[in-house]
Amino acid sequence: MQFLKQFAAIAALCFGVFSYGQQDAQYTQYMYNTISVNPAYAGSRGHISIGALHRSQWVGLDGAPTTQTFNAHSPIGYRGVGLGLSIVNDEIGPTSETNFDIDFSYTVWTSTEGRLSFGLKTSANLLDIRFSELNQYTTDPTLQQDIDNRLSPNIGAGVYYHTNKYYLGLSIPRFLETTHFQESNLSTAKEQMNLYLITGYVWDLNEFVKFKPALLTKVVKGAPLQVDLSVNFMLNDKFILGGAYRWDAAFSGMAGFNVSNKFLIGIAYDKETTELGNAAFNDGSFEVIFRYDFISTKDNLKSPRFF
Repeated sequence: MQFLKQFAAIAALCFGVFSYGQQDAQYTQYMYNTISVNPAYAGSRGHISIGALHRSQWVGLDGAPTTQTFNAHSPIGYRGVGLGLSIVNDEIGPTSETNFDIDFSYTVWTSTEGRLSFGLKTSANLLDIRFSELNQYTTDPTLQQDIDNRLSPNIGAGVYYHTNKYYLGLSIPRFLETTHFQESNLSTAKEQMNLYLITGYVWDLNEFVKFKPALLTKVVKGAPLQVDLSVNFMLNDKFILGGAYRWDAAFSGMAGFNVSNKFLIGIAYDKETTELGNAAFNDGSFEVIFRYDFISTKDNLKSPRFF
């Protein structure tokens, strides 16, 4: 069993780190974490909003990915301008990446309810690869020197349209295809452009129940198309229950609780549909998110925002 764990960890490392198409971190509760992938979302909630997320993927597997995010964003004094800060830490095996993002958005009113936002993202990536932690059975000169805090700048952009019931966003968080490490045509942790499409709608089924389907699609060169389809129900503006399907990858269950119209807690559990999901040492993937909105009483919100 220990051998299988080590083998799977090395396989995951090779896929996630040494592959040509390096992907961004993935989230099941993406509808509450939009600013991590789309800078145009900054300030769209109309007040200061902060959020934190932790994801443990493939629990029980040695070296499995873990992700932590923190973000804060708000409109600022000038009409239509929003600013945001995001920090994303992603670890898998002996590698870790930390992204520090600053987001800028500008919003125009397209109707009495519709708003169209344009966003820019500037980011700095810190990469660590600790080759010394690998069990090496052959001497490979490319794996003898650790990579410590290698800094790579990047830029991104996005557009985001929303009303009180509907939203649609398109973004590329990182345009620059940076090669962090290269040796004899073998690239390690090569950045590729990740294209995100996110959309969702909220229906009032009755006075007490709201229904929201949502969709996230991610396209990246060198990796399979990722499609996440989710459905959530909000009961009495307090309890959230739902599920999701990640195409050819996983089924998910989600739950949330609005402690107040300011504070949201959400959890999710993924069960992989791949062969890895059937492994005895894989207990699935877990995710928890917290979001707090600094809403003043004069805002007079009737119910918590769903996105």
